Amino acid sequence: MNQNRKQEIALMRYSVIAPLITGAADDYPSLSAFFRDASARGISLPDGTEKHYSPGTIEKWYLAYKQSGFEALVPTGRSDCGKSRKIDSELRDVIIFMKQEYPRLSAAEIFRQLRDKGFVSKGQLSESTVCRFINQLSIEQKLTNNQDMRRYERPHINEVWCGDSSAGPWLKTSDGKKRRVFIIALIDDASRFVPAADVFFNDNFVNLMSVIKSAVSRYGKPKVFNFDNGGAYKNRQMELLAARIGSSINYCQPYTPTQKAKIERWFRTLKDKWMASLDMRDFHSIEELRGSLFAFVSRYNQSPHSSLRGLSPQDRFFQEPELISRLPVELIENSFLLEIERRVSSDSVIVIDQTEYEVDYRFAKQRITLRYSPDLSEIFVVEADGSLSPIHLLNKQVNSAVKRDKVRLTGGED
Repeated sequence: MNQNRKQEIALMRYSVIAPLITGAADDYPSLSAFFRDASARGISLPDGTEKHYSPGTIEKWYLAYKQSGFEALVPTGRSDCGKSRKIDSELRDVIIFMKQEYPRLSAAEIFRQLRDKGFVSKGQLSESTVCRFINQLSIEQKLTNNQDMRRYERPHINEVWCGDSSAGPWLKTSDGKKRRVFIIALIDDASRFVPAADVFFNDNFVNLMSVIKSAVSRYGKPKVFNFDNGGAYKNRQMELLAARIGSSINYCQPYTPTQKAKIERWFRTLKDKWMASLDMRDFHSIEELRGSLFAFVSRYNQSPHSSLRGLSPQDRFFQEPELISRLPVELIENSFLLEIERRVSSDSVIVIDQTEYEVDYRFAKQRITLRYSPDLSEIFVVEADGSLSPIHLLNKQVNSAVKRDKVRLTGGED
């Protein structure tokens, strides 16, 4: 099982227990009630199938996360992906189609038609197996008919941070070229407080991560990040980041701008009150433009807001200081590392962005997982126990002076 597959399973497990981790499961009278409900709802596996894990299994995931964090959810050995041993994907699709097109068909009739039409040979499948599958399918369909209607006016701060980006003005840099800039920002749903915003030449995940890191370092973590489905937001790195800091992600349904109305409204304010007043001839670098943006964000956070009954976003945000849960510095630094896989050459070298790095020779010829800072100033190998070991640039001249132990081919005396 490769690393991507393991992470898919770990993220699936985290998605089940996330309400407990983020504190969004207060409606349940006990942990046992939550585990039973999660078991009854079923879980979407990475391959698209549905499975109902036992309450005890879900409880084990929760306890493992509480004790050792996200890495404890990563499987170390074989894992059941949830596929039926007797009903393969093709037959599953046929049964689902028949049940959706003819919902009144009984399991016995569906089994008869499968057998008569040659989908099932004699002795391949029993009627009881088809009946159990259809019963399970009915439970799943009943649950999926109840849409999760999330509230977007949260009563408390740090429940939901909505993030988005917007194209900004054109900046003429010192080399005489004009480049479009992009503003990436986060806004707290309850207070309209902007914990972080920044300006970049590229609208991508690395820059989004920079904004999130700035916000989390100063104001703690939200329970939920609310994003659209853009590539900078909906990717594995973002899912891993949220899981490691103990947040979850809600991706808005396509063509539903009201689901992120507050950040959209903030960007309109940004364009009307900041961007429209800029004379871009006054700026010669992105650092100068960044300073102007920071000043605007500070003024916005301290200005009275009509929807907050005259309070400023900053005043409203700091009304609930007990909800600002700052994370340890070490956890922040480790969580905001990017992750890739590389195969190590026989001479213990890997290549990242056309640059050669040397790893310990015990990793030679193996596929390893690497964690690294966006500027590549720090690169680590993820050890088997989850710890991080730094690596360094390849230096052939230094290696030429390293004394190597000779391998003895015989055990004779000198």
